[in-house]
Amino acid sequence: MSLHRSTRQFFVAAAVLALPATVSAQGFGLNEIGSCAIARGYAATGAPCKDASTIYWNPAYAAALSGNSLVIGAASIGVSGAFTRDTTLSRYPTDIPTAYPPNIFFNHRQSDDFSWGFGVYVPYGLTSQWNPDFPGRFLALKASIASIYFQPNFAWKINDRWMIGGGPIIGHSSVELIQSLDLSQQVAEVDPNLGPITFGMLGIARGTEFARATLKGDAYSYGVTVGIYGKLSDHWTMGARYLSSLNFNYTNGKATFQQIPTGLVLAANNPLNLPGGTPVDGVVAGQFTGTGALVAQGGKTELVHPDQAEVGFSYDGFDRWLLSGDYAWIGWKRFHALDIHFENPLLGTRTQYEDYNNSSSIRVGAQYTARNNWQWRVGFAGVSAAAPDVTVTPILPDQDRMNYTAGLGIPLTKGLTLDAAYAYVWTPGRAGRIVDRTSRSQTAAQVNGGVYTLQANIFSVTLKASF
Repeated sequence: MSLHRSTRQFFVAAAVLALPATVSAQGFGLNEIGSCAIARGYAATGAPCKDASTIYWNPAYAAALSGNSLVIGAASIGVSGAFTRDTTLSRYPTDIPTAYPPNIFFNHRQSDDFSWGFGVYVPYGLTSQWNPDFPGRFLALKASIASIYFQPNFAWKINDRWMIGGGPIIGHSSVELIQSLDLSQQVAEVDPNLGPITFGMLGIARGTEFARATLKGDAYSYGVTVGIYGKLSDHWTMGARYLSSLNFNYTNGKATFQQIPTGLVLAANNPLNLPGGTPVDGVVAGQFTGTGALVAQGGKTELVHPDQAEVGFSYDGFDRWLLSGDYAWIGWKRFHALDIHFENPLLGTRTQYEDYNNSSSIRVGAQYTARNNWQWRVGFAGVSAAAPDVTVTPILPDQDRMNYTAGLGIPLTKGLTLDAAYAYVWTPGRAGRIVDRTSRSQTAAQVNGGVYTLQANIFSVTLKASF
């Protein structure tokens, strides 16, 4: 077999492995939208905050706001974690940059029964990033997603007790994955008698990085949200909201490949029939230029952002206290597989099995309004993991989470308020893998090789104006 044909087969295998799961980071659903809601443990559907951020939390309650309400805020999300390998007990920390998802909301009360407004917010996102020595970098060195939703909102009072609201969703999503390629696993030659000969069989050590692949893409999608809010009695209220799924087609994706020098040479009498001492980097260099398989090219994939449903209740029968509790459901089960299609037919299509489950969250919060109108808030939210045991990866080491929250609202002037919140996200740790899963028949016991830990510190500030 000619060297040209063998290297072509080698790079087909290499590039197909390059981008297995760009968007598992979607499991990081973001609720850091409005400091008031964060401080109350995200329990803000049955007891919405009295500002325009209710356009996200319960679009119906916007009909209860008076005049104009403007909310501008942002959160600082610092995520840290590590992977500890079972065999060596070596610990590899994450290298995740701090994220700053913003939000802005505006609501105008047009009449006694009708209000309109809009919101811009980030319901899905975050980044998973590791140091260059991380052994799982061949699954992901960096994986990030950011999805921004724009939501016009319309809300009506049905009567003195009930309100409805909602509107269309315009979503924009961008993804990026950086992944290392392992030279040892790639086919260097197919011998008629011996079959495929990998570079590992030529003496190349496992985990030898010879290239990095980067995939970037963005897409638009459209959906809808709707909410209902009502007073059950003088002290009890309830609310519910639904945010539809959005299907993003990343048809304009771009895949690029960067060669990483190995400094290695081939041994004498190698099956490639090349002289001993031939630089491996020179053997593979041609695939990164001209008509090589690993030149910059287009790619496409499709991802569904899951739908959300939430119902909540509140009670204000205690003097100056507001108590709230919500149940939230996220339809992650629609994320069962991911197909990535490359422009170069030699690279073909890569399928990554995800098989996520639907997840749930229980949220409770309390707010105390002091006589000087300062509002003190605390909350808790427990969230079940969406990823099954076999899909806990460096792209997203998804785990059950406990969120402990606190914050306060400070009236600055008659129409201006500053809200601040802090949330600590704790996880118990979870077994996961750093190798690819090639079929659904593989179990967690077969592929998992260590334990992931994950924590986050979240700070949020919101400025609210009513006029």
